[in-house]
Amino acid sequence: MMKRAHVTMAANGRLVIPARMRAALKMERGGALLARLEGGAIKLEPLDTVIRRVQANVRRYVPEGSDLAAELNEDRREAVD
Repeated sequence: MMKRAHVTMAANGRLVIPARMRAALKMERGGALLARLEGGAIKLEPLDTVIRRVQANVRRYVPEGSDLAAELNEDRREAVD
């Protein structure tokens, strides 16, 4: 996998991620990325990768068989009553 590439910023601030990098990350045209500043650098990560990582982290704290959406709906119903 291509790990480094020279990239030039256009006058309007846009960057082009090299095709080989996009292919290695299975990025599709119009795909969403999360951008963050880290140690003086801009790090880009596919949004679906970030979501899967966060879901896995949350899953560690949720008992197996729990339905958080159903619990939230029930809490909201009780609050309305």
